[in-house]
Amino acid sequence: MSSQHDPILVTGGTGKQGGATARRLLADGIPVRALVRDPDAPAARALAASGAELAIGDFDAPGTLVAATTGTRGVFVVPPATYRAEGWDGDLEAQRGIALIEAARTAEVDHVVFTGVGSLGDDVAWGAHGKQRIEKALIASGLRYTVLRPVRFMENYLLQGSPVDGIADGVHRHLFPADRPLQMIAVDDVAVFAALAFADPDRFQGRIIELAGDAVTPVVAAAAIAHATGHPVHYQEVSEAEAAAIGPEIVNVWRVTRETGGWHADLPALRELHPELQTLDAWLASGGADRIAALIDAKKAGAAS
Repeated sequence: MSSQHDPILVTGGTGKQGGATARRLLADGIPVRALVRDPDAPAARALAASGAELAIGDFDAPGTLVAATTGTRGVFVVPPATYRAEGWDGDLEAQRGIALIEAARTAEVDHVVFTGVGSLGDDVAWGAHGKQRIEKALIASGLRYTVLRPVRFMENYLLQGSPVDGIADGVHRHLFPADRPLQMIAVDDVAVFAALAFADPDRFQGRIIELAGDAVTPVVAAAAIAHATGHPVHYQEVSEAEAAAIGPEIVNVWRVTRETGGWHADLPALRELHPELQTLDAWLASGGADRIAALIDAKKAGAAS
């Protein structure tokens, strides 16, 4: 029988969503156990320094997952996915997520929060296949659960070297229609919703929540970034042929986005749950613009040297 004094196991603690969730829970005074493969990695050491207990484990070694979940009252599930040029390895991602759910059942964990991906109405959309299998396994597990489905992260403007997203040479290049509002969310806000679910599991039991914080067109977003950073930025919409050349999952998202109108999170309802939900402008003002500008400046300095 778990108690409020038992920790919450956070997976992906050295990554974006897991790291943000661990920090949010710790800030709220909630004990955190973070699953890590290498406790000496800088990100793992930072988690330990912030007050998290480290549990050494690996999604590909199920026995370590049982040990990590034992004695916890909740689990934040964000399994690592293997990315290849043609897309995500959804089968491996599903295998890892389901292994953790089974470990949580064995450990009689009270509440599981799984973060997947915003729905576009298509089973084979980018990165969705494995996550959908994990959702189904969680719903069928008999565990108390909450599913979070975040849309595109605002932090994706910081990506480097990706065929789409990020900012390179003053261009934000992506799949999405230039003139349609594009939903997005700050990673820290995903963490807030996870913390809300763990704080009130009865209220959030069985809920599947599409998460977004803002919806502006890519052209408007690029203008906002340019204004906030002082660097010129404009948006370039990838053509269907260009998307197809990148990979089948990429072109599928290109098509599905235009067929469905894109993500459909209910922003007013989300703000009722989390009134401080960040807009793009708020995220830029709270440090996002500085981080983007630093990347642009560093690239310019490298090109000049």
